[in-house]
Amino acid sequence: MNPATSGGPTGSEAASYERRRWQALGVGLVAAFMTLLDISIVNVALPSLERALRADPSDLQWVLSGYALSFGLVLVPAGRFGDVRGRRNAFVFGIALFTLTSALAGLAQSPGWLVAARLLQGAAAGVVNPQVTGLIQQLFAASERGRPFGWLGATIGISTAIGPLLGGLLIAVGGPEHGWRWVFFVNVPVGIVAVVLGWRLLPGRVTPRGAQRRFDPVGVLLLGVGVTLVLLPLVQREQWPGATKWLLLPIGLAILTGFVAWERRYARHGPPLFDVRLFRHRSYTLGSMIALLYFGGFTAIFFIFTLYLQNGRGYSALVAGAAITPFALGSAVASAVGGRLVNRYGRPLVAVGLVGVVTGLGLAALAIELAPKAPVPWVTALPLLVAGIGSGLVIAPNQTLTLTEVPVPQAGSGAGMLQTGQRIGSAAGIAVVGAVFFSALADGADAWSRAFERSLLTSAAIIALALVAATVDIVGNHRRTTSGRPTGSEQAPRSH
Repeated sequence: MNPATSGGPTGSEAASYERRRWQALGVGLVAAFMTLLDISIVNVALPSLERALRADPSDLQWVLSGYALSFGLVLVPAGRFGDVRGRRNAFVFGIALFTLTSALAGLAQSPGWLVAARLLQGAAAGVVNPQVTGLIQQLFAASERGRPFGWLGATIGISTAIGPLLGGLLIAVGGPEHGWRWVFFVNVPVGIVAVVLGWRLLPGRVTPRGAQRRFDPVGVLLLGVGVTLVLLPLVQREQWPGATKWLLLPIGLAILTGFVAWERRYARHGPPLFDVRLFRHRSYTLGSMIALLYFGGFTAIFFIFTLYLQNGRGYSALVAGAAITPFALGSAVASAVGGRLVNRYGRPLVAVGLVGVVTGLGLAALAIELAPKAPVPWVTALPLLVAGIGSGLVIAPNQTLTLTEVPVPQAGSGAGMLQTGQRIGSAAGIAVVGAVFFSALADGADAWSRAFERSLLTSAAIIALALVAATVDIVGNHRRTTSGRPTGSEQAPRSH
C-alpha cells in the first residue's frame, strides 16, 4: 500500500506500517551510505594501494574515476527499472552486486583486476541510489518527505566527508601493506545484512503487471553514450594530454540533445525512460541546476583538502581524514534540522545554506593565509563547521523541493536524472578546481598553501552560482505568490 496515495492504514495496522516504512528507510540509508562512501574513502588509500599493486598514475585515476563514471551511467535506467519492476528487486540486486564487487576489489592482485571491480562496483551503486530516493517518494506523502529527505541528506553529507577519516582508520589498523583492502572488505558484512533486510522490509512491485511497456532501449543507449562522452574528458583530464579530448564534450552534449528529442517522441507511444516534461516544473529544473552546481563545488573540497594535507603538509591519512570531521558533523546535524524546516521555509532555506558554505570556505582560505604555519586541522575546524552546517541546509532541502512535483510512478527515473546531474557536476568541479590547484603549485614559495587557498575560493565561486539559481527560484516564487498562483513547493505532485 502506498500512503502517498491512500493515506495509509489505520489503527494498530497504522502503527505497524509506520514502523515498517521507517525500517525500510533505514535499510535504504545504510545502502546509500555504503555506496556514496566509496566515492571518497578510496582517496586516502591510493598511496598504499599504489605500492602494493605497483599501480601507475593511469591505474590510480581509473580506480577513482571508473567508479564515478559507471555510477553515473546507470542511474536513470536503474531508476526507471525500479519504477516499473519494483524497487525491492532493483535494490536487492544492486546491493548484492555491490557486496560481491567490494569483495573482488579487496582481493585484487593487479591494477587491472581492481579497476574492473571498481567499474562493476560503481554500476551497482548506481542501481541502488535511485531506489532509495524513489522509496521515499513512494512511502511518504509530499508533506512528510522533508524529514526522510533530511536523513538522506545527512547520509550524503556524512558519507562524503567521513570517507577519508574511515579510510585512514582502516589503513592504520590493517597496516600499510594490506590496509587498503579493508577499505573494500568493510562493505561485505554490511551488504549481506542489507540484502536480507531489504528483501524483508522494502515494498514489492507497485506497478500493475499489465501496465508494463517496452524499456526504451534507444533512450538508454543515447543517454549512456552522451553521459559517457561528457564524463570521460573530465575524469581523464590528467591522463589524456592535449586539448583533443575536450571535443568529446560538445559531441556528448549533442547526443544528450538527441536523447531529449527521442524521449519527447517516445512519450507519445508509451512511458519513456525519462519524462522530459518534468523540466517544465521550475522546482525540478532549478533544483537540478542547484544540485549540479553545488556538487561541482562541494565534492572538489575533499579532493583538494586530502592532497594538501597529505602531500603538501605531510599529515597522515588518519589526520587528513579527521580534519574533515567538523564538516561532517555540521552537515549531519543541519541536514536533520533542514529536513524538518524545508516545508516551512522552502527555497530560502537552501539559499541560507549556500551562503553558509561560501562563507565557511572563504574563512578557511583566510585562516590558511593568516596562519600559514599553524596546524591546518585546528585553524580550519571552525570554518569547515560553518560550511558543513550550510551544506546540511542545502542537500536535503533542495532534494525535497526538487522532487516535490515528480509523480510517484516516475520517482526513480526523476531522482536518477537528478543524481546524474550531481555526478556530472562532481566530475566537472573536480576537473576545474583540480586544474586551479595544480597550476598554482608552480607559483614558487609556499605553493601548496597558495594552491589550496585558490582552490577553496574557486569551489566557493562555483557554489555561488548555485546561490544565483536559488535566488531566481525565490524571486519566481515570490512573483507567483503575489499574483495569487501557488508556488512549486505548494503544489501537490500530480500522482496525488
